Amino acid sequence: MLPHSKLKESLALVLQKSGFLSKVEVSENAGKKQLSVTVKEEKNQPCLIEVKRISKPGRRVYVKAANIKALTRGLGTVIISTPAGIFSHQDALKKKLGGEVLCKII
Repeated sequence: MLPHSKLKESLALVLQKSGFLSKVEVSENAGKKQLSVTVKEEKNQPCLIEVKRISKPGRRVYVKAANIKALTRGLGTVIISTPAGIFSHQDALKKKLGGEVLCKII
């Protein structure tokens, strides 16, 4: 359980769509929203191996739609915050959107 925010919820939904999380729930306790996530497991091992934060408050990293493939290099999933919302790199490529690179998941 963690405190709810729109950013955390949309990031969790992208991770669920990508297959890293099995369940995402929003609940309310004493007037405060809580976010509950469950990591997907295969053979009693979590699917998430490493989460690396790319953009940080001191150094923001932006990518154009044409340069997204060079960023991933075929390994893992990159989460990008675009003007249309938060997307995985595959969805951002389909929609031809660039934006801020939030994190990389392997």
